[in-house]
This record gives sequence, C-alpha cells and structure tokens, in this order.
Amino acid sequence: MKHFPIFLNVATKRIVLAGGGEAALAKLRLLLKTEAQIEVFAEAPDPQIVTWALENRLTLTTRALTTGDVNGAALFYAASENDAEDARTAAIARAEGTLVNLVDNLADSQFITPAIVDRDPVTVAIGTEGAAPVLARAIKADLEERLPVSLGRLTRIGQAFRKASMKLPFGSARRDFWADFYFNAGPRALADGEDAARASLNTLLTKHLNAETREGHVIFVGAGPGDPELLTLKARAALDRADVVIHDGLVPGEILELARREATLVPVGKTGFGKSTPQDDINAAMIYHAAQGLEVVRLKSGDPAVFGRLDEEIDALTGAGIAFTIIPGLTAASAAVASLGQSLTQRGRNSSARLITAHDTKGYAEQDWRALARPGEVAAIYMGKRAARFVQGRLLMHGADPATPVGIVENASRADERVISTTLAALPDALNAANLNGPAVIMLGLAQRARAVEKRETA
Repeated sequence: MKHFPIFLNVATKRIVLAGGGEAALAKLRLLLKTEAQIEVFAEAPDPQIVTWALENRLTLTTRALTTGDVNGAALFYAASENDAEDARTAAIARAEGTLVNLVDNLADSQFITPAIVDRDPVTVAIGTEGAAPVLARAIKADLEERLPVSLGRLTRIGQAFRKASMKLPFGSARRDFWADFYFNAGPRALADGEDAARASLNTLLTKHLNAETREGHVIFVGAGPGDPELLTLKARAALDRADVVIHDGLVPGEILELARREATLVPVGKTGFGKSTPQDDINAAMIYHAAQGLEVVRLKSGDPAVFGRLDEEIDALTGAGIAFTIIPGLTAASAAVASLGQSLTQRGRNSSARLITAHDTKGYAEQDWRALARPGEVAAIYMGKRAARFVQGRLLMHGADPATPVGIVENASRADERVISTTLAALPDALNAANLNGPAVIMLGLAQRARAVEKRETA
C-alpha cells in the first residue's frame, strides 16, 4: 500500500487549484461537495467556473498562480492540462508546504483523489493507486446502486443520538443497538418521515437498556489453510462480530485483517519444537474474556477439529460454564490435494484416507504402519517435516514400496505455496533440499498430477 487512505477534515480550510479547463472542472465538481474554501487560479477559466464564482461557491483569480498564492492551503491541485505549467505550480505549492496532486500524473503527486460514493455523512472512497481507474469506477457504480440515497439521512439522525447511546455499555451492547437501528427499526421508521426515525431511537434505546445482559460466548473458528477466500461465510461473520480474537500463530495477517478494527487480537502461537504459548494460558485467556460478557473467537488454523487440541479447550470452557459453538474450516489436507491436482479417495485405488500426525506431545506418534504401507493407501501427514526419516523407516520396515509417490505441499493455498513431488525413498533428502520454512503437509501415496502448475518443484 503506497497510499494510506485517510479522511481529511477540510472544513474552513483552503484548497487551491490551478487550471480552468476540463480537468479542473472534474476536480471542482468533487471539491465543491466539501466545506472547504476553494480558490481557483486560471487565466482563461471555463464559463462554469465563472458561474460558480458568481454564486460565491469558490474564489476565482483570472491569472496564473504565483509564489505566495498557495501558502497555508491544505491541498493543491495542478490541473492546467499542461505538463510544464503543472510542474511549475506544483513546485510553488511544495515550497509553501502544501500537499500536491498533479492531475493524471501519479508519479509526481503526493496524494491521490479516490472515486467517491457520497451518502453524506457516509462516504465510501475507492482507490486503485492509479492502476485501474476503470475498475474503481465500476466498483463505485456498483456501490451507488446498492446504497440507498436515504442512507445519508438515516446516518445524520443516528449521529445526533450518539451521546444518548452512551448509556449502553461499550462494546457489543452498543453495536447491537446501532445494528438494530440501521438495519431494522431505522429504515422502517424513516418511511414515515425523519421525526418518526428520531422517535424510534428513544424507543429502541429503552428496549436495549432493559435487555438482559448477554453472556460471554466462545466461537471456535477454522481459519482454513491460509487463503482468506477459503474462509466460510459463517467464519467471516464471526470475525466481524468478535470483541476478542484469540488466534494461532499460523493464521496469516490477511485473515486477521478481517476482524473488526475495535476487536482485541490475542496471539497464542504454538511452534513445533519451539517457543509456544502454554495450553493452560490459552484456556485462561478464553475464559477471562468470555467471563466479561464478550464475544470471543478462538481462531485456529485449518479446521479446529483436526489436530487443534479442540477437546482440551472445550473441556476448559465447559468446566467454567461458558457456552461455545464450532465453525469448521478447510483442513490443510484438502487444500494440499487440490494443489496436487488429486483427490483424497479414488474408486479402485483407496476407499479411505487417513489424516495423521507425525508426532504427538511425547514425541513421534505411533500409527498402524502395516496398514499405511499397503499399495494404494493415501494419508495426509501433518507436522511431519522433522519426522520424515522416522516415518520413512517405519513404512519401509512394514513393506512399503520405496517408489510410493509422495507430494509435499508447503503453505497450501497461499501465495507462497510450494509443491514438491518425490518418492518415499527420497522423502527425507527432498525435504532437506527444499529447506521448507512454512507449515507443510506430506501426502503419502499422491504426487502432483502431470499438468502446468505454477511454482512446481520436483525432487
């Protein structure tokens, strides 16, 4: 992100524009929606600009901009449609300490003006950092259709009631009140006029003040293998509601970004063979926040029910009398076989597939190695990087074919995903050569299907 989006208060501030043609008109139509003091410098201004000046909507000076004209202004637009003249006026503005925008010159601009959906005081700004103006306009058109014109009226009514709403406790109680107003009571009442909408706020406030205090709740949410687009709709909704998000270290930042800005994020990472948050501390954090009456999301990588210590955490909540729900997620094995272009089961090859872990809390996990060694068996081995030689030895000892195909998928579904195709005989050496840093799933019995796939590696 090169351009950080902010909403700048320009009420009573000066905004200066140099130019009088079509580019100037386009910017002025937008700027005149603000409460800023607009000043235009143009030797030959368009008649519309002259009309706006006569209507006292802006101040027009019919000469070229010179030193001192921009001093103290909040923003400056160079819109003369002449590169040399724009560069000259921009240099003056920069020297006088004002942020500069050169129309249609992203490289030399200090800020850009986004496409805007105006439902004052609701404003939606859309930017593509100059890369795709057509896309920005398409998004704007879509939002214009979706957001009713009455939204602005409803928001202004609600804005005047903010102080009164503070009688409700901060957090979920206030959010529930405002959600009830904006999505239920408010639109219905506004159909009878603004006075009816204002009256509905008092009725609604009384209802919410008398409502029973909501008990704390924990939602176990599967974050999936890492791609935010693989989150379920239910998981997205839970993140949007959460007061607190207690998350694993493997959950990427792109998914954490989906939580509400006001939500408290609590990292409780666990690292194989490394520094980890004790399970008792994780249990205590869930119980503490839920006991405050908060909505807590326990965000786990993959699916909470697959090697996620879900039962231990449920037992802790049950012992503390705290309610919980579970939202499943896509487990890494499903994402891994998708990357391999394979399926977990295949008629005539295997009627079952195993999800196993290569180690447990006490060390290497024991499995039914004889069954796993049979031809055609498929297993997804989690947390198996360090145990690869152990797994290989056990399988070969029980008769597995050294040529058994093996697919290794690191960071399944993510932008930095890597796929390595190898065999059981070469498994430890392939892992060492790959020098994997991220979480990896070893798919026993499945190598990558022959096809064109980006980031493909063969060992």
